[in-house]
Amino acid sequence: MQGLLGNAEFWVAVAFFIFWGLMFYLGVPGKVLNQLDSRGKRIADELTEAKRLRQEAEKLLREFETKRAAAEREAADIVSAAKDEAERLASEAQEKMADFVKRRTASAEAKIAQAEAQASAEVRAAAIDAAIKASERVLRQEITGSTASSLVTQGLSDVRTKLQ
Repeated sequence: MQGLLGNAEFWVAVAFFIFWGLMFYLGVPGKVLNQLDSRGKRIADELTEAKRLRQEAEKLLREFETKRAAAEREAADIVSAAKDEAERLASEAQEKMADFVKRRTASAEAKIAQAEAQASAEVRAAAIDAAIKASERVLRQEITGSTASSLVTQGLSDVRTKLQ
């Protein structure tokens, strides 16, 4: 036995078995396995959380893209409505301007017609007065006496009433 007890390899093997026996007695492998299991579980939980956050981010991205598309459509609708309103207002302004020009033209034509009628009446009155005066002179030169004077006065008053 001396040979075996003096052998270094034997003592290394004994120390090895004692070391492992002591480790199992103290429960070190179980603790190490528990720590590894808890660490593995924590990593798995973190991966699950990361996956959930990624899905949430993708969902938010889809929602924002949908909202952006809706906002772009709404902006296009607003621009289209504004363009239609501007065209309608321009058309109304053009119609009002045409109506204004038409009314002003009609008013000017009415004033011109009135001025023509007034000028015509004034010319007619002047012509009548001139004709009456000329007739009066002619008749006074040809007819003399009191009868002539009353006839001229009566005739002139008749001519004035009929011409006017």
